[in-house]
Amino acid sequence: MTKPLRLGIAGLGTVGTGLIRIVQTNGDLLARRAGCPIEVVAVCARSRTRNRGVDISGYDWEDDPVALARRADIDVVVELMGGENGPAKALTEAAIAAGKHVVSANKALLAIHGQALAEAAEAQNVALRFEAAVAGGIPVIKALSEGLAGNRISRIKGVMNGTCNYILTRMEDAGLPYETVFEEANQLGYLEADPTLDVGGIDAAHKLTLLSAIAFGTRPDFDAISLEGIERISIEDIRAAADLGLRIKLLGVAQMSGRGLEQSMTPCLVPADSPLGQLKGGTNMVVIEGDAIEQVILRGPGAGEGPTASAVIGDVIDIARGFRVPVFGQPAATLEAAVSAKAMGSKPWYLRMGLMDKPGALAKVAEALGNAGVSINRMRQYGHQDTRAPVLIITHKTTRDAIDHAVALSMKTGVVVGEPVALAIEED
Repeated sequence: MTKPLRLGIAGLGTVGTGLIRIVQTNGDLLARRAGCPIEVVAVCARSRTRNRGVDISGYDWEDDPVALARRADIDVVVELMGGENGPAKALTEAAIAAGKHVVSANKALLAIHGQALAEAAEAQNVALRFEAAVAGGIPVIKALSEGLAGNRISRIKGVMNGTCNYILTRMEDAGLPYETVFEEANQLGYLEADPTLDVGGIDAAHKLTLLSAIAFGTRPDFDAISLEGIERISIEDIRAAADLGLRIKLLGVAQMSGRGLEQSMTPCLVPADSPLGQLKGGTNMVVIEGDAIEQVILRGPGAGEGPTASAVIGDVIDIARGFRVPVFGQPAATLEAAVSAKAMGSKPWYLRMGLMDKPGALAKVAEALGNAGVSINRMRQYGHQDTRAPVLIITHKTTRDAIDHAVALSMKTGVVVGEPVALAIEED
């Protein structure tokens, strides 16, 4: 019999137990597809006694993740602990140094330390694979680094955090305010232990960092992403967008321009009848545009036990087959430090402001926008809320800089109550 591929799994949360369940349930199928049996040898987690719904009694237990990584009877270390530093980083570095292949679902670790880890893995001639780190069960890493490797990628955009998409679509469908749906999502277990990783856009920005590196041949640079979460989106914004035939999405966009690499993860408005606009619940979608393929749309479950474990086992099978690709699609040493650029493309914008309920307030704001070079396409004033009059403005196409300048001038008029909300309208 062909020698088995032996796994050591660090982290027995949702994904770790899902991986064990796949190995135990589909062992014969995996062996046929991988060309050899796939076996779990040892595991490591915080609690040895927790009931995880799978039998781990046949596996060795390691309390120390680094000890797991250094075991002589393990070929592949599967890192499912999470966190950009600490045990996850120590485990991954130790595994690579010991000549072990690594499969990871840790987008934060790779977004922050990916360059150094990629260089170390390639120097040791071991695989470092991370399909599960981006968009759950959608094989977007494989698509970019393999199937679309012959394309010059022009743009990537997509919805990459299922929790945010759930919150936004739930607000619209149920007519509930953000705070209510946030608590609902928390009770359902959808939010990270630190919720700002989800609703602050950080989790999705980690994913965009990795996609950008592969798509544009650049070193991962999380700090270069323009980042804004969904915390300030109100039910009024959701309803106003619906009236306009639009929906709000936390949208990641990365594209290479003549000025450099533009990367953003921010709430945007998209047409309700577009593929992105029709995306519901925890589903993810990534749109890839290239010179040969024009456009590819990948849609599927962005998280959860089955989809993410499926992505992990796909990487394991590739290692078993002896298939090797550079970590970010080309040798790490050839990745360039991208010049970070602010998006300067012209597009319509949505502005929501609360104005003091007094004569001339609206005229002052309109003048401020005009002084910033922002032309108003449509304007709508809603019913008064106490002493505040909510106003919705849709601009003609303009730049982010002009919008920022317009908001700053509006705040100086003395008639704006609270902080305005500005959202780009992505038309294509």
